[in-house]
Amino acid sequence: MMGWLSRMKAEFGSSFLWLVCSIYFTQGFRSFVWTAISYQLKDVLKLSPSASQFVVSAAFFPWSIKPLYGILSDCIPIRGRKRVPYLVFATILSLFPWLILGLTESLRCSHISLMILLIVQNIGSAMADVVIDAMIAEAVRSERAAFAGDLQSLSWSTMALGGICGSLLGGYALTNLRIETNFLLFSILPAIQLLSCALVDEVPASAKVFPENEMSKISQDKNSMENGNLRTEDSISPEQSGEHEELHKKMDTNDTVVVKPANSTFRRKKNQKKRKKRANILKSDIPERHRSLAIRSFASLKSAVYSLCHAFRKPNILRPMAWFFFAHITVPNLSTAMFYYQTEVLHLEASFLGTVRVVGWFGLMLGTYIYNRHLKQMRLRRILMWAHIGLAVLTLIDIVLVSRLNIQYGISDKLMVICGSALADAINQFKLMPFLILSGQLCPPGIEGTLFALFMSINNLGNTLGSFLGAALASALNISTESFENIIYAISIQLFSTFIPVAFLFLIPKDATGIST
Repeated sequence: MMGWLSRMKAEFGSSFLWLVCSIYFTQGFRSFVWTAISYQLKDVLKLSPSASQFVVSAAFFPWSIKPLYGILSDCIPIRGRKRVPYLVFATILSLFPWLILGLTESLRCSHISLMILLIVQNIGSAMADVVIDAMIAEAVRSERAAFAGDLQSLSWSTMALGGICGSLLGGYALTNLRIETNFLLFSILPAIQLLSCALVDEVPASAKVFPENEMSKISQDKNSMENGNLRTEDSISPEQSGEHEELHKKMDTNDTVVVKPANSTFRRKKNQKKRKKRANILKSDIPERHRSLAIRSFASLKSAVYSLCHAFRKPNILRPMAWFFFAHITVPNLSTAMFYYQTEVLHLEASFLGTVRVVGWFGLMLGTYIYNRHLKQMRLRRILMWAHIGLAVLTLIDIVLVSRLNIQYGISDKLMVICGSALADAINQFKLMPFLILSGQLCPPGIEGTLFALFMSINNLGNTLGSFLGAALASALNISTESFENIIYAISIQLFSTFIPVAFLFLIPKDATGIST
């Protein structure tokens, strides 16, 4: 392990690896503070399950427009740099909302201001995620391609570690600390991330536009202009000037008057005009280069958007992505309603719910292992069909939980919740892995990064719309903090909806398997 890290450090530098680890650990550790947000909405703001889910869903919308951040950082450099300035800006957006929420009671106690600050914070987190992915992709190009898997493994392992630590500490912190204190504690990580940005050097993109020899040539021309008057006057020989001048005779022994020739004055004025013209041309040279850089940036932006739209209109790309999007928006997400039920009816503590999330992380890793070990040869249609059947079975477990049938058979509520969480994350990973593999197979050369970010945004947007649908369903059934009688009907509708995407699996390529080609 230490030898592997030493090779990575020697190849990429400790500052870059530290930046990667800090960003991904922070992304995973977000479970620490979002647990506090859930309790802030429920216990302090006294929002209903539907209103609370609406706030959280709106807050996560910035993750649905990730390609926008990628296109901006790719096509519009800031002071000649494409990555670090955007990463600094993103980190600032991630940092200050938590400081404001931790220090200003009036803002965290209003659901409108809280939602706005959470949206700003997620813009920063999503932008940082896109930029660091681009930096990793650039770091493993050409001769470093052999380290691509190692760097990805490091990033995902760090995020998993952050998720486990955040889930464990989040429940403990909520039990022993005030909610605003959790906001301030979490802000330490974005602050460390901001300091890490200063340790990373980035080669300016403008260095390719303004080569050093060209700049030195411009400097030499400017110096020659400043001394041009001396060189021009020295270049006129006495013989040349004598042919055109007429001297007056000496008036007396003490005073002599020499009249400068008329032609010499004319030439000097003409040369001064030429020098001013050259100076204006040279002075306007650099702004012209900056204008041309802006034009090229706009052209690059336009080309990227056109290539993205052109590729996405292809049926072999559009049809599978339409299925994954449809699979999210047809199944209402009732996670917030279930959180309210677990805390208000089952009276589960925050520390226990943190443990449940840790079990969920291990379930996610177990699902990844099972998929890579046993399911890679299976056709994606079959994997996705069984994944939805598994999700339907888990929905039945929720029905058993809210109908209290488990108590009749001596099964505790905590055991039902832990098993349901672990299995849900594992099965959802069976559904996510085909999405990632298929996305990699469908990306055409040249726009892989941007198109893959678009695929992930479609997935995130589907999740967001599914959450909005769940919030609408909870509101329609009058599910509130005091009334959970209709929650079993909401879960039953969710159970029925789980089978709808199975009927549209023909959109997935028939022969596609879990092996990336």
